Amino acid sequence: MAYFMDLRRIFIVTEGFKLAIDDALFFCRRLTMACLGFLFATGIGATEAYSARASIVSDGDTLWVDPDGGGLPRKLRLQGVDAPEICQRGGVAAREALRALVMHHSLKVRVKYFDDYGRGLAHIEVDGQDVAAALVRQGQAWSYRWRRSLGPYAAQEALARQDRIGVFAQPTPELPRDFRRRNGSCYVPDDNGAFKLK
Repeated sequence: MAYFMDLRRIFIVTEGFKLAIDDALFFCRRLTMACLGFLFATGIGATEAYSARASIVSDGDTLWVDPDGGGLPRKLRLQGVDAPEICQRGGVAAREALRALVMHHSLKVRVKYFDDYGRGLAHIEVDGQDVAAALVRQGQAWSYRWRRSLGPYAAQEALARQDRIGVFAQPTPELPRDFRRRNGSCYVPDDNGAFKLK
C-alpha cells in the first residue's frame, strides 16, 4: 500500500484503487445520515404518543387499545411490570385490576419499543396516574427485574409486600417468569387454529 500526498488530498493506492480520504469521509457521513433517517422514518427509536381507549384486557399486563385518532387496534404490554400469568394463582385478579384501572377511561399512551411478540411496550396514564405503578402498588404485579435491578417500580412493590396485598398476600408468591419456565404458556392450540386456556 502506498501513500501519496497532494496539496489538497491524501490518497490511498492499493492495487490500482485510488480513493481520496475526504471523499471516503463524505461517503461515511452520508451513509450515517441515511441510516439515521431510515431509523426515524420506520419508528425505530422514536417515541409514539397518542390518546386511546382500552377495548380488551387480556391479562394483568397486556391490553388492546383503539387510538382516538383512528386506525387499527393496537396490542400493548405495560412497560416495567410483570403480572401473573392468567392461569397462575393471582392471574385473574391481576387482569380484573388492570380492567378496573383502564376501561371506560381516556388513556395517554407512550410507546418507544416493541417486544418479541410485536406488542408495543407502553407507559400508560389515566388522569395523570401511572397505570403500571398503580398495579404494582395494589400487589397485582411485580416490578420488572433486569439483572441486578429491582426494576422501575421497586418502591411500589416494597409497599405492597409490606402491606401483604394482592399476590404478596401469598406465603411464597412465584415470579411470572419462573412460572413460565416451569409450566410454559397458559394457552394451547384449539381445533380451529386459535388458542385456548389449558
